Amino acid sequence: MGALVKATRQDIAALAAEEQARQYLTFLLGGEMFAIGILNIKEIIEYGSLTEVPMMPEYIRGVINLRGAVVPVVDLSARFGKKRTEITRRTCIVIIEVETDEEKHDVGVVVDSVSEVLEIPATEIEPAPSFGAKIRADFIAGMGKVNGKFVIILSVNNVLSLDDLALLEHAAAAEAPLLEAQST
Repeated sequence: MGALVKATRQDIAALAAEEQARQYLTFLLGGEMFAIGILNIKEIIEYGSLTEVPMMPEYIRGVINLRGAVVPVVDLSARFGKKRTEITRRTCIVIIEVETDEEKHDVGVVVDSVSEVLEIPATEIEPAPSFGAKIRADFIAGMGKVNGKFVIILSVNNVLSLDDLALLEHAAAAEAPLLEAQST
């Protein structure tokens, strides 16, 4: 009897995780609506207090001190090959947890503004187009249909790839002493 109850609880937990996986944080970037699975989002913070890191690619804005941790910040617009995000009062940094080789890393991404959390049923998500998108196809996990419009669902692990994370970690490690000195 106990095994039956345990299996049922696991099934319920799996169903709950599946339901959550269909929730997405939507945000604007260059006038287009994008989404990231809510399970990848740690928090949303106001843009500011960024330390620039010299000799980094254009899409790496710098690093921030987030409760004592050095978190690299990526400009998604520049990462997609467009111009850097213009900073306004609505500009935010979304802290995303990215998993690589069973390790978790926090990375901030700059967005124009955060919209809302949407639930998009799996039946309303189309596969990524092989052409015609304004960003690399491997950056797109799918195209969600919401109110007759498409929302580009990003593949976080591809947008913030292992190579990029290695570069970001190297930059963050180099800046850690500077950030610690600034916070004291």
